[in-house]
Amino acid sequence: MDQIKLQYFGEKFNELQSSNPDAFLSRLRKEGFSNFSDKGLPTHKNEEWKYSGASVSNLFHKEYKLTEDKNQLPVMKDDIDEMRLPGFENANELVFVNGKFVVELSAIRSSSEQIVIMPLEEAENGDYKEIVKEHLGKSNLFINDGIHALNTSFIYGGVFIYVNKKQEVTNPVYLYHILDAGDNHILSQPRSLVFIDERSKLQIVESYKTIGSMDSFTNEVFEIVVNKDAILEYYKIQNDKTTASQVATTHVRQIGKSFAHTLVISLNGGTIRNNTNIIMEAAGNEAHMYGLYLLKGKSHVDNHTLVDNKMPNCFSNELYKGVIDGSATGVFSGKIFVRPDAQKTNAYQSNNNILLSDNASVNSKPQLEIYADDVKCSHGCTVGRLDEEALFYLRARGISKEHAQAMLLQAFASNIVEQIKIEPLREYAEELITERLSEVNTEE
Repeated sequence: MDQIKLQYFGEKFNELQSSNPDAFLSRLRKEGFSNFSDKGLPTHKNEEWKYSGASVSNLFHKEYKLTEDKNQLPVMKDDIDEMRLPGFENANELVFVNGKFVVELSAIRSSSEQIVIMPLEEAENGDYKEIVKEHLGKSNLFINDGIHALNTSFIYGGVFIYVNKKQEVTNPVYLYHILDAGDNHILSQPRSLVFIDERSKLQIVESYKTIGSMDSFTNEVFEIVVNKDAILEYYKIQNDKTTASQVATTHVRQIGKSFAHTLVISLNGGTIRNNTNIIMEAAGNEAHMYGLYLLKGKSHVDNHTLVDNKMPNCFSNELYKGVIDGSATGVFSGKIFVRPDAQKTNAYQSNNNILLSDNASVNSKPQLEIYADDVKCSHGCTVGRLDEEALFYLRARGISKEHAQAMLLQAFASNIVEQIKIEPLREYAEELITERLSEVNTEE
């Protein structure tokens, strides 16, 4: 990190601290900026960033501008309409503009008896202040790098979501992240805290869109707490411009025996890093983690996952799949951590990849770190080409090479897509994937 950029971030940090002097948030931001100043941006010398650190650090050679006051709205209703996801009529739609939650552009369709959605600062100073103080920032304990600390340094304009006890929220929460890169390279840093209370259920979906021809960088931290007997479904679709890069952390803490289901689909973008953490803090937790990355051009997608088993009798199943074409790069680094008290843990992890061109590459690193002796854990990865026999079989029946490839790849991806439990969203994802797979091995 050069001195000019550190000075710029320092000036913006001081402005935020003086204009938003809340004691708790100010202390949290101060700790974050101190950590950011010490560590700087990640590099390849950091083992956790071995394959992506240089790519992320190089992005900051550009003159990114931090977002300004959230009351300045550079987007119009038409911009939101263009990125609305299927099923939006029955969803709670939360709009973020340049990383700031904008109430005026959002639509809350569930009753307050089921779910409470408000600006993070309002929650921290109101009835939910104890929940915010107890749970905001807990991801700092697991992700100790400069890029995560940078987000913490600028917590402002985030959203707080609370699901009341015994409430199955039938309206999913759609988060639309809109970045206005019309005049400057933009740095967006959204922050969200979700608390799902006992015996409740919530579905969350995130999507992203950059407006304008300049570059955008999203540095997001999304913290979710799942209480006893609660159910979380979380979905993320990344299909932005090639000038849009992102580091996104989804940190899920299962503080009671509960169920968590996460799925990330990466289709387009520049440099993308997804940190998906599941922290099992109670006995009997269950979690399922899925990912699909279909890459072309010079895209770089790094999926970095952690399942931390702290207590006994927990179960987790993780499956990530990738199709890499052109000169794109895929990375998968997943760790299953079993602590001494986590006896009877069942944990499975798999990463499967197909390379479609000689210039495509993938780095896969599944890991187990086990300190208990009565567990069932497995991990593995595969990297290869399309099945030539299957391709020959289809072509021998009059199917073109391109169509045959698309059929095989569709079958490869299908068991990930079918894990989307929101029907209109699943159909939408299938359409996006079909469109992407029809482009394989074509000129970029």
